[in-house]
Amino acid sequence: MPLALGIDTGGTYTDGVLLELSTGEVKKKAKAFTTRKNLALGIRECLRGLAGGGLRQVCLVALSTTLATNAIVEGRGCRVGLILIGHEATGDLPAQEVVVVGGGHDIKGRPLAALDREGLRQAVKKMQGKVDTLAISGYLSVRNPEHELAARAIVQENWPVPVVCAHQLTTTLGFYERTVTACLNARLLPVIAELLAAVKEVLTAEDIRAPLMVVKGDGSLMAEALAREKPIETILSGPAASIVGATFLTGSKRALILDMGGTTTDIAIVEEGRPRLNTEGATVGGWRTRVEAADISTFGLGGDSYIRVSPDRKLLVGPRRVWPLAGMARQFPSLVAELRLVDPAREIVNGQPADCWMLVRDSRVSGEWQDDERQVLRALADGPHNILTLAARVGRDPNLLPLRRLEQEQVVGRISFTPTDALHALGRFTPWNVAAAREGAVILARRMQVEPEEFLALAMEKVEAGISRAILQSLVNREGMELDLKDDPGASIFFQRFLAGAPKGGFGVDIHLAYPVVAIGAPVAAYLPAVARRFRAELAIPEHAEVANAVGAAAGQVVETVRVLIKPGTEGGFVVHAPWERQAFLYLDDAERYIMEKARQVAAANALRAGAADPQVLVSREEAVSRTAGTGEEVYLETRIQVTALGRPRGERYANHG
Repeated sequence: MPLALGIDTGGTYTDGVLLELSTGEVKKKAKAFTTRKNLALGIRECLRGLAGGGLRQVCLVALSTTLATNAIVEGRGCRVGLILIGHEATGDLPAQEVVVVGGGHDIKGRPLAALDREGLRQAVKKMQGKVDTLAISGYLSVRNPEHELAARAIVQENWPVPVVCAHQLTTTLGFYERTVTACLNARLLPVIAELLAAVKEVLTAEDIRAPLMVVKGDGSLMAEALAREKPIETILSGPAASIVGATFLTGSKRALILDMGGTTTDIAIVEEGRPRLNTEGATVGGWRTRVEAADISTFGLGGDSYIRVSPDRKLLVGPRRVWPLAGMARQFPSLVAELRLVDPAREIVNGQPADCWMLVRDSRVSGEWQDDERQVLRALADGPHNILTLAARVGRDPNLLPLRRLEQEQVVGRISFTPTDALHALGRFTPWNVAAAREGAVILARRMQVEPEEFLALAMEKVEAGISRAILQSLVNREGMELDLKDDPGASIFFQRFLAGAPKGGFGVDIHLAYPVVAIGAPVAAYLPAVARRFRAELAIPEHAEVANAVGAAAGQVVETVRVLIKPGTEGGFVVHAPWERQAFLYLDDAERYIMEKARQVAAANALRAGAADPQVLVSREEAVSRTAGTGEEVYLETRIQVTALGRPRGERYANHG
């Protein structure tokens, strides 16, 4: 009975499933808290929850991870040196050292100048000791990669450093975005290598010797070795896995997929069983890349969103994520007694009286903290405490506690009331400490000057409204419209009328969703039925919805695509622009015949290297023509050829019997 082990490391939880490959049945599932400073710890805890489910029968391990996305957002990674060929930098770049050398090509793939080989050698010498990896980006290298390939060879002759060429990551025009992509890939090399080494260590400890695959941002899988070379392709890995998992569990071919996790809600549209890809490239941490990823809209609303009451008694939800009171009090029940002593009227400038604080990582490794910060760390050494208790322990006013820098550095974490706590207090989801959730609800209700039951009803309505807004905003984004439903006054009026469910102020708004909704994530059963009714949409919440991302990782397949362009030559004939070369032909038929055969070989080889077994190769061809004014005569512009090789991972053939 061969099994696939799917692991998803989300922003809050790490999910794991054991999926029987022959039947698609989930044999066992588990959840653990994600340990962001060391993802392997959360993965190890998750695997412990899967013990007894047949780990010895695992023949494939597939991992979806937030690591690359988080590292880019947080600016983490190694020092990058960038060599630009034939063009100056056009904006900010994620590199520590930047050098421009002569060379580059025009749009036809012809050299603009010879590659400055001596200048390149001098640049390499100057960078040694200053950077850890190199990125090479040539002007219009997607039309002819020869200068990037030559530059890489020269670098490797003089310096054994990891080198990334931009043309190997994308075939899309856009010199700046392509350069950013190469730099970020170079920066992430040691980051993803460290993660994969840690995961392999956990798997070895559990005697799991199966091949390790990683989910890409388009939802497909790639082998561990390829992930080490192209870590940039793992951005948006987790949300992409959710789409695969949702379609796998429901069989839906056309749907709006909504994944509500602890930190965010991710929304995508699936047509013909596949999500639309963002061909312009994903934007992460403010950097515009040329990485093709699933077209996903992400919103800062999840089960662990921070719920608070403003001084003017308004209820606010998110986008900040905190640790739920119920979850932390399960491990530290003393928090309940501290919450019962809280004065709800006490004003906390950068928080609220229900806030508690805990250590999230060992702070002893650094001596950078001020004396007052060390006092806080010592006061939290025995476990989490409510902010008022913490202030009393330190002997300071709670508004003067030095928590900001400690929180930013992720040394301490904030615990407070969340949608997860609201569900606990209402008795709808009660795996953790219900008493802590109820005490938090009492504190916030008193601040709003309402009864706890009314406060909880308002909190549920607020979360449902946030999900409804996210659905509409995702559809607006998909239309390419720059309209913010929250901040635009006109849009906000119509949205509020929609939420009202009945005419108000002279008119009402009725919206019908054109897609059925497939909802996944632990909290969706509590919120989505009301939301779907509001949109008059069908709703499907599949079994195992709470671990659908991990299912998506286990159920994924390998997909490798090669794109080739054929264009008329400047002086007659035709020119092939392939990711590996530029080549001229006298006749179009000869160019197509050559590239069809070569692209099939390359796509199949790429799929095999990515871990596929017996990949199937699909070819699409599109010819672009225009008509002359007056005569209407057809003029050939170009031929676009796409070859895709896809298949299930080869590891499925082999069961792991130790």
